[in-house]
Amino acid sequence: MADTLRTNKEKLVMISVQGAVAPHVRRQAFRIDAEGAPFALPGVGGITYNVRVGDPVFGWAGDHIEPGVSTAAKYEKRGEEENRGYNILSCIGNEARVVSGDAKGARGVVTGHHGGIEHVLVDFDDETLDKLCIDDKILIRSYGQGLRLPDYPDVKLFNVDPGLLELMEPGEAGGRLQVKVAAVVPAVLMGSGIGSADAASGDYDITTTDKAEIARLGLDKLRFGDIVALADCDNLYGRSYRRGAVSVGVVVHSDCLLAGHGPGVATVMTCASPVIEPVLDDGANIGKYLGIGRYR
Repeated sequence: MADTLRTNKEKLVMISVQGAVAPHVRRQAFRIDAEGAPFALPGVGGITYNVRVGDPVFGWAGDHIEPGVSTAAKYEKRGEEENRGYNILSCIGNEARVVSGDAKGARGVVTGHHGGIEHVLVDFDDETLDKLCIDDKILIRSYGQGLRLPDYPDVKLFNVDPGLLELMEPGEAGGRLQVKVAAVVPAVLMGSGIGSADAASGDYDITTTDKAEIARLGLDKLRFGDIVALADCDNLYGRSYRRGAVSVGVVVHSDCLLAGHGPGVATVMTCASPVIEPVLDDGANIGKYLGIGRYR
């Protein structure tokens, strides 16, 4: 991070939030994809052993796949205040620790949160994944909400641990904040989750029904954990279109078969004016920065 880029990290509150490994969730056997065909495939929840941060988000025989471990505070009543607190306060890059079961004491890292299902996603090493069970409790050292850049008051930060922000090494040039991203996504492709009231929890999806356009833009190469820029997307008081706005987020779940859905992006930075300047970098992935997932 540029030496002159100041933050208020010394004023942030570090507080515990706790969840548990959430079961796989199904509302019905079959769902209907964007082409009108029924499918019955793995989806959200559980412990996903072979899909990790750093893997491609496309090509899996699944829908809305969450890499690593899916957790929730109260998965049987997802809308309750306890679960909202868990989802909102858990920030990408936060330390997670297993506090019950055979894997007790193992440490992992928060990699995102998934809206609708209200899951917090956590990466652990393979040994820990093998020991974890559904309902094992996970304690997260929440730290990051309220993070600010005093020299860039129009740029708002959400959902990011200060340590991860430093590893992202944003730069400065010509009064703009330069952020390394793996891809730039046009606003026209943003779908499910748009219009949400805030960006401090959940995510919203890059729609992928038009496969040719996804390939043309190079978005078919996205990986879990990639940092991406969303062009003309204002996420300050909700997710909406605004010409010139730029938001930055992390890819948290896989491609989807449903119309209006696709890889989910959790917001970490937004500005209603073009103060954020995306800089393309294939290595812009939280897994690489944090040494987790396929980068262990």
